[in-house]
Amino acid sequence: MAGIVVVFDFDKTIIDCDSDNWVVDELGATQLFNELLPTMPWNSLMDRMMKELYSMGKTIEEIADCLRRAPLHPQIIRAIKSAYALGCDLRIVSDANFFFIETILKHHGLFDYFSEINTNPSFVDEDGKLRIFPYHDFDSSPHGCNLSSCPPNMCKGVVIERIRASVSAERNKQIIYLGDGKGDFCPSLKLGEGDYVMPRKKFPLWDLICSSPPLSLKAEVHEWSNAEELETVLLHLIRTISTEENSSNLLLSVDCKFETFPLSSHEALCQALPVPH
Repeated sequence: MAGIVVVFDFDKTIIDCDSDNWVVDELGATQLFNELLPTMPWNSLMDRMMKELYSMGKTIEEIADCLRRAPLHPQIIRAIKSAYALGCDLRIVSDANFFFIETILKHHGLFDYFSEINTNPSFVDEDGKLRIFPYHDFDSSPHGCNLSSCPPNMCKGVVIERIRASVSAERNKQIIYLGDGKGDFCPSLKLGEGDYVMPRKKFPLWDLICSSPPLSLKAEVHEWSNAEELETVLLHLIRTISTEENSSNLLLSVDCKFETFPLSSHEALCQALPVPH
C-alpha cells in the first residue's frame, strides 16, 4: 500500500466551504471584501483583508476560533484516517493558506496524518496580524503556466509535477487526486496512466473535465458529490490498487522462484522486488 499517494485539495474538498470566504463572512467583512475583489488578485486580497480585520479589532485568536467552526464532515475525517491506516502517503495542495489549514487540521486531530502541505505561506507578525503571501511570487518568479484556470499565485500543476517526480524516484507510485475547483484542472492534466482524479460532481473541476477532449486526461476519473461518496470512492480505489499491486508482486515472486535466469539477471530481479507487508 506504500505505493499510493493521495493528494487532497482543501476548500470544498476536506472542509465543506471556502475557508477564505468563511473567515471574511463570519467576522463581518463581506461587504468590504466584495468591494475590493475587482481591484486585485484573490491572494493579495486575502492579505489585505487580514489587515482590515486587524484594524477592526479582530484578534488572531478570533480568526482561529472562526476557523475551528468551519464545517468538516465526520466521514471526511474517517476517510483521511482510513487512507492513512492503509499505508497511503497523504498530501495537500491548496490555494488557501498555511495558517487556515493548520488551524483546522489540528483542531480535528488530522495535522499529523499529512506528510506535506503545499499552500500559500502565512505567518503572524509582531503586531499579531496574519500575513498571507503567494505560493508562487507572481512578480519575481511567476509559475509560467498558460492555463487560464490557474491563478497567478499558484499553479497546482507545477506542484503535482514535482510530487510525481519525487515519488517516481522512490518507486512507481500511483496518485489519487481529489479536488473541486478550476485550479484543480491543471494538476489533473498532469496525472499519468494508472493515476486517478476524483472531481466533486457539479463543481468547476467536474465541469472542466466533462467539457474537455476525451484524450486530454490520462488519469481515470471517479466523481463524488458528498462526504459519504468521497469516503466510499476513495477507499474503494485504494483497496483496488492494493489488490492489483499484491497480485502483481505475487506473479513476480513466482517468476523469480521458478523461471531460469542467468545468475546476474536473477539476482537483480529478486533484489528489486518489493517486500509484501
